[in-house]
Amino acid sequence: MSLKPYLVGIVGGSASGKSSFLDDLVRLLPEGHCAVVSQDNYYRPRHEQERDVAGHPNFDLPGAIRADRLFSDLQRLLAGETIAKTEYTFNQPNRPGKLIVVEPAPVILLEGLFLFHFAEIRSLFDMRIFIDAPEDVCKQRRLQRDADQRGYDAVHVEYQWDNHVRPAFQNFVLPYRDQAHVIITNHDNYDTGLQVIAEFLRNAVR
Repeated sequence: MSLKPYLVGIVGGSASGKSSFLDDLVRLLPEGHCAVVSQDNYYRPRHEQERDVAGHPNFDLPGAIRADRLFSDLQRLLAGETIAKTEYTFNQPNRPGKLIVVEPAPVILLEGLFLFHFAEIRSLFDMRIFIDAPEDVCKQRRLQRDADQRGYDAVHVEYQWDNHVRPAFQNFVLPYRDQAHVIITNHDNYDTGLQVIAEFLRNAVR
């Protein structure tokens, strides 16, 4: 492996399994050999988000992300510098975000919805991975996650899905599926694809 870190981008629809895949991949790689960055921590604050026709903030647009800051931080990591970012806690004002410090490492793993949509960021990746899951499965996972982790009721989540999430996937995520180097199917599980990627990255580190 060259001195330049190996940058891996993990993209897929909302609740397709991106975060779970990343977490499992980290566990299979040698300790201390990978750094993790999440696009989620680069969301603009709620008051800066674009509003839909009903006046609700739409977090499912590329403009919801500070892509310039994400690009800058990635460049710093690739140059061997440490970055620090405050965790984005979504609509939980009573929970202060923790400080996240990311040290440079031989492998950098980055996950998020719109990573391939941003041309400058897309050009940095050595490997682009797309997590592919059925829409109905993603919707059920989203309903469960937003209820458990973010305290949203089902009516709110259904509205977001129909008016924000699904259109965003069709317009800004799915068009880049065929530009991925690897497509991981996550209909029931992604075990085979996970093992293949982990072995490839372990060999790269060695």
